[in-house]
Amino acid sequence: MRQIVLDTETTGLEPAQGHRIIEIGCVEMINRRLTGNHYHQYIQPDRDIDEGAIEVHGISNEFLADKPRFEDIVEDFLRFIEGAELIIHNAPFDVGFINHELLRYKKSHPTIDTICAVIDTLALARELHPGQKNNLDALCRRYDVDNSQRDLHGALLDAEILAEVYLRMTGGQEALFVESQQQSMEVKNVEITRISPDRPALKIVPASQTEIEAHEKRLQDIQEASGGQCVWLKQ
Repeated sequence: MRQIVLDTETTGLEPAQGHRIIEIGCVEMINRRLTGNHYHQYIQPDRDIDEGAIEVHGISNEFLADKPRFEDIVEDFLRFIEGAELIIHNAPFDVGFINHELLRYKKSHPTIDTICAVIDTLALARELHPGQKNNLDALCRRYDVDNSQRDLHGALLDAEILAEVYLRMTGGQEALFVESQQQSMEVKNVEITRISPDRPALKIVPASQTEIEAHEKRLQDIQEASGGQCVWLKQ
């Protein structure tokens, strides 16, 4: 399973107002392991960057003056993400900007969400942690991911951090199995205590229909969050 964790930086907030992508950062994971392979590119947007955006990412108009334009890098970018599942925090924002750039490049170009499957980690975080802050910094604190280098937003750095957050957000099953294996080893070293045959029979309380439906829904949520790797549904 090939996944690409992706982030962009832009000149502003709205592609409909003519704002453009100025940085793309991607890191590759295969079978939930970071490969060290990445894609990173700064882009000349042919327009000024909003002051508010500069305060967020620190990228200046002067820095981008000699950088390639989107049409110069689009084919390399698409080759890198081809066939992968994209993992993006607040995916509608980045997908909207990428689609805007693709349509500027070629009016009939397929949108990015028809080329690749997309997982929105913000939507996933809101489902896992309703009513809580779920921006990237908050998730780093919650999942103990080091973001000490994140003074400013940067597409590649944010993609690397999001990859670690995503793996921890969706790694619950692995943690459960490690714990189970540790407990099994401990049980082997414990003296067995025999239960009296005269004890009363244990009362069996069957699950209600509501509990069964809630259990099935939870398994489906795990299946989606783990990319189809829910082992309980494979039994």
